[in-house]
Amino acid sequence: MSVTLDRVPASVRARRNFASLPEVLPLPNLIQTQIDSFKWFCDEGLGELFAEISPIQDFTGKNLDLKFISSEFREPKYSEEECRTKDLTFSKPLWARVELVNKETGEVTEQDVFLGDFPWMTDKGTFVINGAERVVVSQLVRSPGVYFTAVDDPTTGRRLFYGKLIPNRGAWLEFETSNKDVISVKVDRKRKLTVTTLLRAIGYSSNEEIAALFTNLDADPEHQYIASTLDKDPTTNTNEGLVEVYKRLRPGDPPTIDNARSLVQSLFFNFRRYDLAKVGRYKLNRKLGLDQPMTQRTLTNEDLVRIVARIVELNNGKGSPDDIDHLGNRRVRAVGELIQSQFRVGLLRMERVVRERMSIVEPEKATPKELINIRPVVAAIKEFFGGSQLSQFMQQTNPLDELTHKRRLSALGPGGLSRERAGFDVRDVHFSHYGRICPIETPEGPNIGLIGSLATYGRVNPYGFIESPYRRVARDDKDRSYVTDEIVYLTADEQELATVVQANARLDDKGRFMDERVQVHRGAEYHEASPMTADFMDVSPKQIVSVSAALIPFLEHDDANRALMGSNMQRQAVPVVRPEAPIIGTGIEYRAARDSGQVVVARAPGVVRSVSATEIWVEEDAGDAFRYRLQKFVRTNQGTCFNQRPIVAVGDRVEEAQILADSYSTDEGELALGQNILVAFMPWEGGNYEDAI
Repeated sequence: MSVTLDRVPASVRARRNFASLPEVLPLPNLIQTQIDSFKWFCDEGLGELFAEISPIQDFTGKNLDLKFISSEFREPKYSEEECRTKDLTFSKPLWARVELVNKETGEVTEQDVFLGDFPWMTDKGTFVINGAERVVVSQLVRSPGVYFTAVDDPTTGRRLFYGKLIPNRGAWLEFETSNKDVISVKVDRKRKLTVTTLLRAIGYSSNEEIAALFTNLDADPEHQYIASTLDKDPTTNTNEGLVEVYKRLRPGDPPTIDNARSLVQSLFFNFRRYDLAKVGRYKLNRKLGLDQPMTQRTLTNEDLVRIVARIVELNNGKGSPDDIDHLGNRRVRAVGELIQSQFRVGLLRMERVVRERMSIVEPEKATPKELINIRPVVAAIKEFFGGSQLSQFMQQTNPLDELTHKRRLSALGPGGLSRERAGFDVRDVHFSHYGRICPIETPEGPNIGLIGSLATYGRVNPYGFIESPYRRVARDDKDRSYVTDEIVYLTADEQELATVVQANARLDDKGRFMDERVQVHRGAEYHEASPMTADFMDVSPKQIVSVSAALIPFLEHDDANRALMGSNMQRQAVPVVRPEAPIIGTGIEYRAARDSGQVVVARAPGVVRSVSATEIWVEEDAGDAFRYRLQKFVRTNQGTCFNQRPIVAVGDRVEEAQILADSYSTDEGELALGQNILVAFMPWEGGNYEDAI
């Protein structure tokens, strides 16, 4: 076994490395998901919302138009420190440039309007709300898109397929196949109607036109799905189809063709009422083989036709149903998206107030400031940070507790599951969790499996799906497999189609496989195979577990139940007076400490000029002197003592990202949750297994 001496970057201490595998890819920033998501909201998400509601017109649409041109966050009134000591919210004022157009006179009034103080994320990925630190936990929800499920019919014993089209916002469409071969659809959980009625309502009028859409698909002589559905369909043309849809959705109202047309139009083809979101469009395109642009976020006629065609194909035995617990069908709604959906609620309430005020004021005297009432927006944001199930009082017993809280993934919360309704399947470890969600770290109580933790190398892509990194396997000129240094991030859908070799496969110095058979996995299958079949290789053995589990040395020799308890209980370790880093670590102690945000990190290279218990002055290479303030004996959210201690001396040379001061539960820049104790251990024929170490 080779032993190397590693100078841990950003740490003072050198460690001996006994690892048999080299570190191929350094760990990413462990709170990057939170920071990137909030940055996306500020850069793009907010602009999307203003574009959605702009322009706001009066009820007649003839007098006034209010447009949001741009928005900006200005400097905060109080610093982070002041907010903590004075029990205030750390926020930045949000201002919008608003334009009011008087359509009668053509007069344009532009004003900067204050839209309230917006809670701002700190560098540590937290929010200071009324003086207390809070974390917005990422939510794991079912992705918008179409899902097909199979049901065994008790009467005939046949396997019939159902479909569900779930948008990000708007009416659900549920497709069913009856044992008489009729395909019906429910709009927004209302009464059933034949699917051909809906197709007529969106423009396919005659029976011939509808039958022509499915000519080659509906070819089974015994089960003619489209023909059976047309026989059951009470309508014969588009107008009748529209009236029938209207009667089912609005049973009390007298149906007219115009009313019915505007109802169908607003239900599925109006962006303000129906939005698939980019991710929904992406999933529909992938699943149905469509080529619609990502900007097409409402339904199209082709979407509905392809969904019906897919149901016919599935009923004819081509293809298999979807697995709703697969991570290709579940996505992460991180902090930025959660704030955006709440902010949308506030803006829509504000829009209603603006339109009411437009009908009251005289158009000549109206100004944007008079029309806009910011109370609904401020109230919606306050409600989210103060009362949402996903905005939580930060757990701060020790730095690991804090870091894990920011990396948590919850299936609970608004739009998610409830612990009473969640069954075994959704809680269980799924093969698609590999390298994305930790199979070990989860609570032991009623939330087991509903709350998880992002794996060490996992990251969230722009669509919200979790990706994991792999090294590409290539072939040389002699057709031998070798591992390249190219890193590829794959989603669960993409990985399912690839054969992946485990990280511990033996390689020679040229990256070629030394063994004729290696451990691989493809989808849910884990087996031995020739390296020639491999497409990718894991980057590290710790990529399948979370940070908390990766801190356990020799995890592979640990009993799974004990590993779960260990990874959970490390977070409960109370800081000691003299922290002591573990003699035997796993190599990620310094990264866990640094990314927790509780240690003081050098922002640029330089030389230490002065050190005291409360501050460190560093003269940077650029010529500036920078003061780092240290926090002394501060009470954390959990009532433990947070104290920073300098670990550099005057004259020391420091590099960027080097740790300058220890925090509670860190030692020389490394996580130090417990003490190194001397233990005598005697096995007794396995009899002391559960009570052993």
